[in-house]
Amino acid sequence: MPGTALGRSGWPPTFGQRLHWHWNYWWQAHLLDCLVDAQLRAPDPERALLIARFVASVHRRNFGTWLNDFYDDIAWLGLALQRVRGLNLSTVDSAIAEIGARLHEGWTDELGGGIWWRRGDRFKNAPANGPAAIFHAREGDAERAGALTRWLSATLVDPATGLVWDGIRADTGALVKNIFTYCQGVYLGACLEQSDVDAAARTVRAVAAQLAPEDVLRGQNGGDGGLFAAILARYLALAAVRLPRPEAAVARRIVVASADACWRGASAAPGGPLFSAEWSRGAPAPPLGEVPERDLSVQIGAWMLLEAAATLY
Repeated sequence: MPGTALGRSGWPPTFGQRLHWHWNYWWQAHLLDCLVDAQLRAPDPERALLIARFVASVHRRNFGTWLNDFYDDIAWLGLALQRVRGLNLSTVDSAIAEIGARLHEGWTDELGGGIWWRRGDRFKNAPANGPAAIFHAREGDAERAGALTRWLSATLVDPATGLVWDGIRADTGALVKNIFTYCQGVYLGACLEQSDVDAAARTVRAVAAQLAPEDVLRGQNGGDGGLFAAILARYLALAAVRLPRPEAAVARRIVVASADACWRGASAAPGGPLFSAEWSRGAPAPPLGEVPERDLSVQIGAWMLLEAAATLY
């Protein structure tokens, strides 16, 4: 459609991907975040117009609404729109208000508090509660941000390792103890927004000890996993400027080492570099088969990492 702009979810794109039949809502939210990163780093009037077009396109492709049933998805779009608002690039106040109201709706007292992963679900997890806490903190809602972060600390932080588990099931009370870089990133971000220095520093130490061999963050394949390590890198970069030493230095070292490895491992492709899903190894050279590197999530993840590293120089 004239005047629209979205990221295709695969490269080379299939016919369906050219038409955006499958809607990767939260991938697009992170693409918007990266466009804002680039605009902050190198302001450009053409990019400013692109961002405004992109925001309008998300609303249009999402069938005239800013919302969906996944609380984590809408929290990510909310975070990106907050940054768009900060640059005065588009009128997004009503969108942010709608997202905030929906996130408030997700809270229940079951399992001690927290919001659900999605509407009608029986699972509460770090991927929803972490970005929601960051969103509320940036909106000035300290009460809800604090409640979400305290729930994460009490329920999903492993006292033995300091790492954050994935979630907890309401039907059985069973903890899902999978360890994802995503979960560490959103918990770290929530702690940083509320100046919980001790919890943030503990998380940085845990990540350095267990999730970043030779200071390079581990990848988690393509699909949604292509964004996981980058989310952690974004908040490690914030930790590098907000925490005291020595954890600030550790956070910076991980972001820079990961970015260096990512850049060195890129392969040449038409239009620019193609980045690896696993930053510690090289990306395949085109033409590509069914590999994770085809996914928009993997390429946005690398871009997000490189923008995070750029803020540290």
